[in-house]
Amino acid sequence: MTDKKFLQQLAQLVALPSVSCTDPHIDQGNLAVIELLANWLEAMGFSCEIMPVGVNKANLIATLGKGSGGLVLAGHTDTVPCDAQLWQSDPFSVTERQGKLYGLGIADMKGFFPAVLNAAQAFVKTPLRAPLIILATCDEESSMSGAKALVAAQKPKGRFAVIGEPTSLKPIRLHKGVMMERVKIIGNSGHSSDPSLGNNALEAMTVVMSDLMDFRRELQQKYHNAAFAIPYPTLNLGCIHGGDNPNRICGQCELQFDLRPLPNMEMADIRSQISKRLGKIAEKMAIDIIYEPIFEGTLPAETPADSPLVKMVEQLTHHQAGSVAFGTEAPYFRELGMDTVILGAGSIETAHQPNEYLAIENISPLLLWLKQLIHHYCVQGHANF
Repeated sequence: MTDKKFLQQLAQLVALPSVSCTDPHIDQGNLAVIELLANWLEAMGFSCEIMPVGVNKANLIATLGKGSGGLVLAGHTDTVPCDAQLWQSDPFSVTERQGKLYGLGIADMKGFFPAVLNAAQAFVKTPLRAPLIILATCDEESSMSGAKALVAAQKPKGRFAVIGEPTSLKPIRLHKGVMMERVKIIGNSGHSSDPSLGNNALEAMTVVMSDLMDFRRELQQKYHNAAFAIPYPTLNLGCIHGGDNPNRICGQCELQFDLRPLPNMEMADIRSQISKRLGKIAEKMAIDIIYEPIFEGTLPAETPADSPLVKMVEQLTHHQAGSVAFGTEAPYFRELGMDTVILGAGSIETAHQPNEYLAIENISPLLLWLKQLIHHYCVQGHANF
């Protein structure tokens, strides 16, 4: 499927930089993308609400039809940063090569929006029993501030939601959470010839790292979910920085790690356990340890296997709804009361990578399924399967 209008809309979306990043020097707004989508949707007859979220950032809630319930087709408009020099083509242009469309965010997940627009176009003159809501958010790749703003506003009020994250056309009903944490140790620097002159923060960090690996083993023995390819929570020691010279006792050291909890694991409880463990190390080694989250974290999410939406999507795709280890906005949609399935044409294997691409052959099946979902939940107005 290489429909001319689809490609034109995709090219316009990719051409608008909308990088979100925890580094303020790299972080950009998404407002231009939101305004472009709103213009297209208003021309189709949608009622559009642009929800400001910080400076030059916003969500879009576009609604066709009236009433409660209905179907939400959702995606985030931001991308991760890119290393342009590693790309074989301009990351902000759509380039077609050997049956693939290349561009930054094309799989994760700007490519979802032209598909949604194409599917919705077929119903703009059709009476709807339940509304069709197209939702576009900001900052999914960094702080989830867009999804959090939706929860705070208690919008939208849909019954079922499909998030177009890259899943290679396979439906996903549950995923792990994401925690990114920081441990800082403040010791005493001094001349390395006499250890008594200082308190080595780097040595204390080795004790912390060992204890975190013990904690990881305990979690993996306690928690198990066979729905996941990796059926236990993971903890990764990601990066460490400390000291400044071989002949100085290390005065400060920082470790950053991530932890991916399963559904039904409470992040507050995990952090409480880690804090207690680190407190004991600090007391034993007479050293200062600061433990804090890098960001609030993304909760795990799970839509029940017997959900009407899950069963409907499984019937359409001929795939049993599965799981992924990466995080999405699904827990926020679940908090808003929506059964949520993740289903997209892109592949997570190409996301966040140079030469990110979308396979052209995956577009037509997604379009067909979106149209069938809109007809089922909006035209026919089914609240149950």
